[in-house]
Amino acid sequence: MNNQTLMTSSTTKNKIIKQMKKLVLSLALCLFATFAFAQDAYEGQSFGDGVKKGNTITTAEINTKLGDKTKADMKVIGEVVSVCKKKGCFMNLKMPNGETMYVNFKDYAFFMPKDIAGKKVVIDGFAERKTTSVEDLKHIAEDEKKSAEEIAKITQPKKEIVFEAKGVVILN
Repeated sequence: MNNQTLMTSSTTKNKIIKQMKKLVLSLALCLFATFAFAQDAYEGQSFGDGVKKGNTITTAEINTKLGDKTKADMKVIGEVVSVCKKKGCFMNLKMPNGETMYVNFKDYAFFMPKDIAGKKVVIDGFAERKTTSVEDLKHIAEDEKKSAEEIAKITQPKKEIVFEAKGVVILN
């Protein structure tokens, strides 16, 4: 081999080594970015958009978080008391005062299993102070398969906090 061939071979090797170093460095940076910016979602059966971890409050804290606002975005953890018996199109969560909070699902896009009473869930969406009409309260009671006697007792609108969930996770 002459000097010219050796120099060309050496230069080619150096170029290949530099390109490989760049490739390895790029892959390392991509992996780092993937893990550094990933947000863990809650583990369990997920519905809708699911729920990412962070800034979750309990049902006891909803009123405080709402403050003077009528509507606020939040993530809430709570216990399911009941689910719509027809399709699973809404559920009620236990509130600390013995009442329940009505939870429906954004754009009617998903439904919950009907057998999850007693299970813990995390919901992500909007809590809102609202007055629910007698007509809506009776409709909800019918969907819950309440008796005609119980439905007849509904004669007044109800001021309450309702929740529209864009994502729900039934916790394991």
